[in-house]
Amino acid sequence: MKIGVITRHAIINYGSLLQALATQDVIESLGHEAEIIDYIRYDEHYKNREKFSIKRKPEWNSNPIKRFIYLLLRQPQSCIAGRGFEKERERLLHMSKRYSDKAELMNDKPRADVFMTGSDQVWGPVENGEYDDTYFLSFTDGSDKVISYASSFGRTEMTDKVFQFYKNNLKRYSHITVRENSAAEIVKSMGFDVNQVLDPTLLLDRSHWQKYFKPISKKKYILIYQINNDEKLGEYALKLSEKTGLPIIRIGAAFHYIRMPGKLKICFNMGEFLSYFDNAECVITDSFHGTAFAINFNTPFVEILPNNKTGTRNMSILELTGLTDRILRDENDLDLAMKKIDFSSVNKIIAEQRKESLDILKKIIEE
Repeated sequence: MKIGVITRHAIINYGSLLQALATQDVIESLGHEAEIIDYIRYDEHYKNREKFSIKRKPEWNSNPIKRFIYLLLRQPQSCIAGRGFEKERERLLHMSKRYSDKAELMNDKPRADVFMTGSDQVWGPVENGEYDDTYFLSFTDGSDKVISYASSFGRTEMTDKVFQFYKNNLKRYSHITVRENSAAEIVKSMGFDVNQVLDPTLLLDRSHWQKYFKPISKKKYILIYQINNDEKLGEYALKLSEKTGLPIIRIGAAFHYIRMPGKLKICFNMGEFLSYFDNAECVITDSFHGTAFAINFNTPFVEILPNNKTGTRNMSILELTGLTDRILRDENDLDLAMKKIDFSSVNKIIAEQRKESLDILKKIIEE
């Protein structure tokens, strides 16, 4: 069958692209054809993103001079990174024609036997702070089969209005699966059946991801992968570097990271990104997918939980694998980074959950 997948594949973020690639690869491993619906809202296209994101930053949007400075600093790097990720999407993903709004999708709906909402923060607020029912496949009709796999709410203020929005749109699905236990509780509270499954990047083991690896220098290093602006992460890495004598590599897609601790590696190639995780002596991260790839590649890591409402997704995978002890609770605890992880028990848990999640995905597609 042909599976049409809508997801947040075009955000300037490694995890967004890699989860879309994983979803595609997994569907094809089950013997079906996967097509990523190339839906990119006007306000989320990299050429326009900063002009809309500044509206949610009152500290920069308060007067014309501050707005000009913000856009002068952010817009060029957003375009460079956006184009870099766009080339990777074109290289790696099997995509439909481009759509920029729901009307276009309704007027020329992609052909598919099953429509699926993919994973990551696909049900959270979009760039302008609103909620987009397109990600709930609102352009389909009653005759279409509609499912979700490992969908996430991300950072959500669950007001009565938002709660009702979700409840109305979740009715569309014949099967609902989510990524985090917190998301499962939200769906249950709305009266729907739900299964919790693994993020698609974890459905593929290291041997599968290895075919995407790109050779890098294999000198020993500490790796930083950071998505939130928390100075504690860099400060901890500096202390660890001083104690171990290992250099710090910071992987990212934005030039403003150059002012933060670590040698910045700007890379848009997904294979290079994966190789840095595979070869690191230790990963220090606040990212869900940073944590997921460290676990999947059996790389020691330290978790810096984000100081915002997105930390539940990180906590969910740590609780599942019994690795909550990798959370940094004392900024001077350098022994944590050097403490070995019993990956044999972790791998057993992931293998069991992988089989269960794949069985669920196969069932909801084919049922």
